[in-house]
This record gives sequence, structure tokens and C-alpha cells, in this order.
Amino acid sequence: MARAIHDLSPRRGKAFIAVNCAALPETLLESELFGHEKGSFTGAAERRLGRFELANGGTIFLDEVGEMPPATQVKLLRVLEDKSFFRVGGTQPINVDVRVTAASNKSLKEAVALGTFRDDLFYRLNVLSVYLPPLRERRSDIPLLVRTFIAEFAKALERNFRGITPEAMQILAEADWPGNVRQLKNLIESMVVLAPEGEIRASDIPRDIRERTRTMPVRIAGVPGASGVPREITGQELEFIFRTLVEMKVQLEELRRRIEDRAPERVEVIEVGGSREHGAGSRRLEPATVDPLDATSEPDAPVVYKPGMTMSDVERAAIDAALRETRGNRRKAAEVLGIGERTLYRKLKEYAVS
Repeated sequence: MARAIHDLSPRRGKAFIAVNCAALPETLLESELFGHEKGSFTGAAERRLGRFELANGGTIFLDEVGEMPPATQVKLLRVLEDKSFFRVGGTQPINVDVRVTAASNKSLKEAVALGTFRDDLFYRLNVLSVYLPPLRERRSDIPLLVRTFIAEFAKALERNFRGITPEAMQILAEADWPGNVRQLKNLIESMVVLAPEGEIRASDIPRDIRERTRTMPVRIAGVPGASGVPREITGQELEFIFRTLVEMKVQLEELRRRIEDRAPERVEVIEVGGSREHGAGSRRLEPATVDPLDATSEPDAPVVYKPGMTMSDVERAAIDAALRETRGNRRKAAEVLGIGERTLYRKLKEYAVS
């Protein structure tokens, strides 16, 4: 997006310089941005021009600007205000005419509230704000990105690559992509290198992408961070927790719908002279008395919803039914249920199913 802004501006004939502020340690970031004079520190064998100086007349893109250390934030603010800076160890001001674009994967407003990002720098950078939705919220972009990356890497690697199958494209389009475009691009590069048939197929996609398994860690409020000081949970983490809970609810509703669709008969209990009998054509299921791993158990017994059952009861019954259908094969049972094997093993442990 930053490059597109540069390419469509009057500065397109000048340099576009990108700096990842999170990838450089604090001791090197200042020198990387503003340059240094010979002998200004140990190892400075010659003068070096900084990124701002190299971008003069063009655009500098500060990626992950929220990770910039406080001392460098002060110097960046001076550049934005005065359009000049000093090299490390220098005594003469250097004037520049450069457009500054910046990006952050976390809320800078929250960083300002927490005191980790300067409020004056935030307001100076936030002249024009562009919200770029995560990849999962613009899935229609995924096919175009996939084809573009395939063509790019096939050419760079000199591979005669045919493309991607519709089934594989569908899997990629439905994945969550917590790492957004970078994650998608890196995955495409690896598959272009490794795909044995010169075409990306569904089987070439890693299992965690196929199963849409979330593995991102969540830090809980009150747990010590890297410095050992308890920290409040951030808005992005709250958003992730909320989305996870919503997805779990959707999965449970889908599981319940599958259970109802797969139950061909309804249990109808009739009171006859103080005893209970089943209505004609109905069959009775007692999940607690059926061993899901017993090969003699009836594999096609329906899962029956009874009044008073909780979602946990329904889920347990569905897992029992899937294990009976697959004769105890847990991998196949997970596929039948539409969940990952890890999720199934966790549920088996939770419900004490051996």
C-alpha cells in the first residue's frame, strides 16, 4: 500500500526507501535512519548515509513504527517538524524533503494511552490515516494475490509452474491468515519450491492451513511480560479472543446442525401403563453405555437431542457417534466432525473418553 501511494504520487520518479523498525535493535536504528560520521562509534570506519538522506525527494516507509524506541521517537519528531536532522556524531544539520508513510500492526492510540508511544509524534504522523483490513476480511483479494505470487516466484526460481488447482485455491481463500499477506506470500514461495507436480494441490498445503487451526498465543492481563511487569491486555488481543469465541460458537452451531441432519429418526417416548416404550420406527441411543471404540457397537446409531441436554452433552454424543462410525479411527473421526485432530484429542481428554 505504501509503495502504491508512492508510485501514484508526483514523487514516483524518486527513491522509495522502506525501513522495518522492529527488525533493528535500538543501537542501530538511529544510525540506519539518520546515518553516521566516520569514527562516531566503534566500527564506524567510514561515513554512512541514512535512509532519510537516501529518500530525499522521494518516500520513506517506516514499517512497524509502533516498535520504535522512545529515544528515536524524539529524533523522528524533530525531523517531521524541522525537516532536518544530524547524523550520528555529526555537527552539521542535513535538510531533506521527503514524504513519510508509516504502518503499525497495533493500535497507536492504545500505545499512547499506555505511554509506550509519544502522543505528539502520533498526532504528527496521523495526518492522513488509511485502515487496511486484515486479509481474512477481504478474501476476494486472495486469488489475485496467490496468482501474482505464483507467477513472481516461478519466474524468480525459473520453474515451469502451471499454477494452482481450484480445490487448493478454495482452501487458501477460506484460511484465516493471522500473518496476513506476508504469511500468504511466504507460504506460496515454499509451495512453488516444493510442489512436486509443478502445480499447487490441496495436499501440498500444510495441515494447519487446511484445518484452519489457530496457534497464535494469547497473553492474559496480569501475566508478567518480557520485563516481568504485569501488563494490561491490548485491543488486538481482545479482538483475537472475541473472534476465537465467535468462531467456537459458529463451530458448535455447525456441529449441532450436522448432528440434526445425520439423525434419520426421532425418538418418541410413549407412556404406557407407567412404563416407557418407544414409538414405531424409532430407535434409542444411550451414549453413556456405548463404547465408541468397540468394533461391535452399531456404527450408524443416530445422535438424539433430548430436552435438557447441554451443548457439551451434544458435542460428547457427536464425538461418540463419529468414533463408532470410523471404528475408533481418530483421524477419520476428526475429518467427519470437521475439526482438527488436536481439537479432537483435547475434547476426548475433556470428556474422559478413552
